[in-house]
Amino acid sequence: MPNAFNFAASPFDCLTQQQQRLVREHVDIAYFRAGEVILDVGAAPRHLFVLIKGRVSQFDGDECVARYGPDDCFDGRGLVAGKSSSRFVADEEVLAYELAHQTVNDLIAANADFGALLFSDLGAKLSAVGQRRSSSELQALNLSRVDEAYVRPAHIVEHDTDVVSVVRLFQQERTTNVLVRDARQSPPLLGMFTTNALQRAILSGRALEQIAVGELANWSLISVRPSAQVGDALATMVRHHIHRVVVREGDQVHGVLEALDVFSFLSNHSMLIGLRINAATGIDELAEAAQQITDMIGRQFRGGTQVMLIARMVQDLNARLFERAWQLIAPPDLVAASCLLVMGSEGRGEQLLKTDQDNALILRDGYAPPADLAAICERFSSALERFGYPPCPGRIMLSNPAWRMPVADFSRTVREWLVMPSPDSLMNLAIFLDAHAVAGDAALLAGVRDALWSLATDNDVMLARFAAAIDLFSGSGRWWHRLLGDGADRLDLKKEGIFPIVHGVRSLALAHRVADTATTERLIRLVDAQVLDADMARDLTDALQLLMMLKLKAGLAELDRGQAVSGAVDPQSLSTLERDLLKDALGVVKRFKALLRQRFRLNAL
Repeated sequence: MPNAFNFAASPFDCLTQQQQRLVREHVDIAYFRAGEVILDVGAAPRHLFVLIKGRVSQFDGDECVARYGPDDCFDGRGLVAGKSSSRFVADEEVLAYELAHQTVNDLIAANADFGALLFSDLGAKLSAVGQRRSSSELQALNLSRVDEAYVRPAHIVEHDTDVVSVVRLFQQERTTNVLVRDARQSPPLLGMFTTNALQRAILSGRALEQIAVGELANWSLISVRPSAQVGDALATMVRHHIHRVVVREGDQVHGVLEALDVFSFLSNHSMLIGLRINAATGIDELAEAAQQITDMIGRQFRGGTQVMLIARMVQDLNARLFERAWQLIAPPDLVAASCLLVMGSEGRGEQLLKTDQDNALILRDGYAPPADLAAICERFSSALERFGYPPCPGRIMLSNPAWRMPVADFSRTVREWLVMPSPDSLMNLAIFLDAHAVAGDAALLAGVRDALWSLATDNDVMLARFAAAIDLFSGSGRWWHRLLGDGADRLDLKKEGIFPIVHGVRSLALAHRVADTATTERLIRLVDAQVLDADMARDLTDALQLLMMLKLKAGLAELDRGQAVSGAVDPQSLSTLERDLLKDALGVVKRFKALLRQRFRLNAL
């Protein structure tokens, strides 16, 4: 056969050179006319078809369930099962490679990834993809600049400062070292006094307040430039058997780089951002940390970290960010007598790149808030906007009095959403069900939740109206046409897949009083309650992860181009493997929606 076979397309991109040669030796080319049935239901496939030119539609009964274009292959599952369960029809003139059945079996036996990518379920495909992704994060972080790591502030004292005064500075600044300046020298000499030197001072037996730190300081400092690579800085520490280096450019001291911080940077960049958030003394510093969260997301994703793990790290960092901002803006008594909560994807722990603000404030009953409470909440919303979180178009923010109430009022409002459902109240209920406390007294949120669950009933009409939102975007079109580039529209992954999964699971959670907020945790509880079977729950988890991954990848690409994050993906940017995975994921969504329509009798609405 010609050498034009595309081994860059999935699943053939995982084959070795010897396996590629096997393909070349056992493949033919076939031609099909427009409208011709390539495989019919019940037929025993003798080949795996790989499209060269043209389009093919797959039918289950009279319904078109998928379409295939160049570099796509079918029917792997039928080949393994021994018969096709669908009908495949040429939409136009089609040229396709035919790979012999025995050759496919030989490839599956020799290459587990090929078999998983060819005919396994979504979870097995994702596992194979994960094993093949390059773990390049450590190398990338080694090449990062020193000033991108956590450079601790430098605290400088004069050479004649007594040891007791320096120990007080250690405690006040939570540090283990200071730089010591000897202005008697020209130019002034710089040294370092550490806790190791403190031990020598104590063991000397002299009164500590009579010992000048200059006597015990190390005057042979090792320095690196801010532009040096983190890996080089670590190598310098190892070479000189030291635990820290001074970061300086000429006479300007930028700070101190600790070995522990370098290790943290190389192992988990999120830890350093958390340290910066905790140490922040102003909104400007928090704004810098908020940008670093976005940078961390990109590094973690490109390094191969699973998207669900990234989402959990982001939830933790955002919670710290919001909590610290609230502590800096609100007076201590307000922080203690309230509960700041986030909702939506942030509340579920499924947010990645920044989206609209969804937050609220619950006040303790009987607490008299400051007279300028409205202004305080406005400042908080403005701070989040500065961090990159735009205002919510529906004003679901604590700066809106409707989302800032005492426990009793909030409980009454939530009960009204439940027992007097309207389109707006059902939307508010859905948002609140995902609430997660990030600052203040979390028991206040628990109290409002208890009021909700105490009134949760088996009101089938209300539950059906609540669940019906899964079809909110059902008129958005046939997604497989856009996957193949048949239309100019981009594919909105949230509308097509993420929202139906999230809201469908949320609806089942409401119906069965599942208090968890994360979609994956709700699925576990629903399986435990025998509401969903384990296979469906696993497929939904895999589909959600895949959709979130593709959405994140598209969003990062938009940020790299200087564009706003849209949440949509350009079908032309998807690889063959990504299209294959996306078809599987959206197939899971379709099955889940059918299950929900039956469970909540949505067709009767």
